[in-house]
Amino acid sequence: MYSDRPDAATTPVTVPALFDAKRDGRRLTMLTCYDAGFARAIDAAGVDMVLVGDSLGMVVQGHSSTLPVTAEDIAYHTACVARGLRRALLVADLPFQADATPAEALRASTLFLRAGATMVKLEGAGFKLDVIRYLVEREVPVCAHLGLTPQSVLRLGGYRVQGRGEAAGERLLADARAVAEAGASLLVLECVPMELARRVTETVGIPTIGIGAGPHCDGQVLVLHDMLGLRHGRRPRFVRDFLADGGSVQGAFEAFVREVREGAFPAAEHGYA
Repeated sequence: MYSDRPDAATTPVTVPALFDAKRDGRRLTMLTCYDAGFARAIDAAGVDMVLVGDSLGMVVQGHSSTLPVTAEDIAYHTACVARGLRRALLVADLPFQADATPAEALRASTLFLRAGATMVKLEGAGFKLDVIRYLVEREVPVCAHLGLTPQSVLRLGGYRVQGRGEAAGERLLADARAVAEAGASLLVLECVPMELARRVTETVGIPTIGIGAGPHCDGQVLVLHDMLGLRHGRRPRFVRDFLADGGSVQGAFEAFVREVREGAFPAAEHGYA
């Protein structure tokens, strides 16, 4: 966790430190990463958390969605990233159907923690609440993920903003409370209206990390390739090309950290009403 202490650059970020940040109003930073080289640079920039996301299916493997990614894929990339980190907390994604049952989720999570992760991430609520409880009871820290959940792309019919309208917003808020009560230590909110993200952040006791959720979350995450301007096709409004402004890859990571902590990113233009 970032602070003004001289040893802050090398003190490992822990799960309790995330709660300290929320309590103290310090904004958290997270980037996705898939290899040791980028991990070293991200770590040196002071990013608090690194996510080995199933986004690797699209930005590394070349698939059109995250669905083909396997637990073995995530474990391999988690081990690569772990070798490049000294202080950032490492989160590993449970890919499509790896959390279909509590037992399957524990098997995959054990792979990830043995590869160097500190926390696993899973999408959704519903029956996933039982999975969260099962993992937490077995000492596996969990990050929940609500809003636009990419593993649900077939059911959703595409990548769309979630939680618009009073009924949908109340359902998402109830799900956020439920994942926190089930024991999740962190909550990613993806592509939800800014006001809803604010309500969730103020309501739940766990830190919220936004992506396309506006400026009111406790922290922000971006996909590595997106924030370096390497995205093909239309750029979502919540993405900013930090490489263009930072002048170098290292400068881009440092600019992201600085602007999130100062509250300059994201601005209202990067969110949804």
